[in-house]
Amino acid sequence: RIKIVIYKIWLLIPNLMKFFKKIFSPAILSFSLLLLTYTLYKSEIYWDGNKRSYYLTYYFISSLFVFFSVTTFFFSQKTKEYLVISIISVLISLYLFEGYIIYKESIKKKVYQNQTGNKWDDRSLIQVFEDLKKKNKKAVVTIGSKKYNINSLPIFSLSGISNSETLHCNENGYYSIFDSDRYGFNNPNNEWDQKEVEYLLVGDSFVQGECVNRPNDITSVLRSLSGKSALNLGQGGAGPMSLYAILREYLNTNVKKVLWIYYEGNDLEDLEREKRNNILNNYLNDPNFTQNLKFRQSEIDVLATNYILKSKKNKKLENHVNSFTLKIVNFFKLNNLRSKYQLLLNPKFIYKLLIKKTSPQSLSEFKKILLLSKELVNKNNSKLYFVYLPEYDRFKLNYDNKSYNSVKNIISELDIPFIDLNKEVFEKEENPLKLFPFELFGHYNVEGYKKVAENIYKLTNE
Repeated sequence: RIKIVIYKIWLLIPNLMKFFKKIFSPAILSFSLLLLTYTLYKSEIYWDGNKRSYYLTYYFISSLFVFFSVTTFFFSQKTKEYLVISIISVLISLYLFEGYIIYKESIKKKVYQNQTGNKWDDRSLIQVFEDLKKKNKKAVVTIGSKKYNINSLPIFSLSGISNSETLHCNENGYYSIFDSDRYGFNNPNNEWDQKEVEYLLVGDSFVQGECVNRPNDITSVLRSLSGKSALNLGQGGAGPMSLYAILREYLNTNVKKVLWIYYEGNDLEDLEREKRNNILNNYLNDPNFTQNLKFRQSEIDVLATNYILKSKKNKKLENHVNSFTLKIVNFFKLNNLRSKYQLLLNPKFIYKLLIKKTSPQSLSEFKKILLLSKELVNKNNSKLYFVYLPEYDRFKLNYDNKSYNSVKNIISELDIPFIDLNKEVFEKEENPLKLFPFELFGHYNVEGYKKVAENIYKLTNE
């Protein structure tokens, strides 16, 4: 019977091909126009133009499709036949790859369940957030400062919402949650009341403790190892200019050691974004400039809370993620494939991939920021350390980060102690990927954060 079915399908192929060739040009033109219209709707109406930069790639692709579809009206029938075969082959490959990603995700969840005895938390972030708010109406969710800090605002926030149960993220099978301190950072509140602070850390989401709970973030491990006070001033999305501004606003005279945690994956790219912000530039150009953020936390709380409410209203975080219908819709939208490889469509990433170098101007600005930071820390009678964190791609791809030596040379020229955790931790591992969640792209897992903190503690006490 199977052979008969296959034979009947085979007989239908010539007729199907004639049909596809006949409707090919009108169909692809209609699809292209629909894609362009949908992109316009999502960018300008659904998101009120707030995510226009995100949709630039889709504008480019859909416009290219429209142009291409118009030219197909002048193609020969034979050319159209080849195009139909090629498009069908590509679509089959994409959906097979989407299925493979879903399969890999299911394997990851089974591994987590076998290792811990717990079921992977499949809820969406908005579902967890709503469940959390049923128990605590003041619960909030973390948002990187780059998402809501724009030039038109009178304040540039360098932290999150204060004194709140804060929902973070899920890379390890569970959603991490922390209680923010009086200034919106990931610390117990009493850390600000200590007579002496052994460590003060500035950095991005890796310092903030992305996707792990206290006491498994770097700062908490340092507290445990040293038996002394440590302050975590990490903020997701913060680049070099933000880190310098954080030091200007929150560095107290009782701090002994300042750890500048540098993540090679995007810190210099963040600098390119940050230098377009007027307020951040004020920190570089005026040694006396301050926003007095310690006394404006109520404004920061309002700003971030309004962003969260707007995000919920715009359905930024999809609900009912476990519904069968949504899973089918996401499959046909190639949701996992687009999410996983979305970066590959980013023109900036393509440029970085092809050029593989950092502009001399960015490095010069980076050096200036670090020099100002060193002067600030020295004036505070503290000691500055520069800690270098490697990214996932270093151990997964044919890696070539030419900025590594440039950054290292800058730190050497400024005579700042350089802690290279790629050499001290990751290169000593037989399998460095085991320090990432299920050996997949993401932040470090509990073991990764622990080994990073242990080596920082050792190297800052030698």
